[in-house]
Amino acid sequence: MGRENNQEFQEFKDRPDKGEGSDHDSMKTLSSTTNKLSREGYLTQFKALKNGLESLETHQVFAPDEVKIINFYRFEGESDPSDSAILYVVETSTGEKGTLTDAYGVYTDQKVSEFVQQVEEIQKAKSNPPIDGRPEDQEAG
Repeated sequence: MGRENNQEFQEFKDRPDKGEGSDHDSMKTLSSTTNKLSREGYLTQFKALKNGLESLETHQVFAPDEVKIINFYRFEGESDPSDSAILYVVETSTGEKGTLTDAYGVYTDQKVSEFVQQVEEIQKAKSNPPIDGRPEDQEAG
């Protein structure tokens, strides 16, 4: 039985997405993930405002239809659930790339949540266009 457990551990460790020394290890914390994304060109930090997403680098404000969410990562505090956060990887219509951070749970920033929801609805609509150019909720004929 001990050998089987060791073999399972070894198989798990050898997978490229898990185990020590893998990319997964380097992305366990918010700061390590942010550093890795910076090396990949996601340099700008963004801030959600009532009227859009502001680049803290250029101070340009982007509307939801000018932003694409490339990916996101969730981080849970080991000892305190209030340490939980979501890191959104974003790219703007001007090619500016960066991150937007939000707490989640009780401490969620409503402006971030609303902005992300708007962006996701726009991306969903773009990937699922209505048939025959008609809105989906319009009756046919």
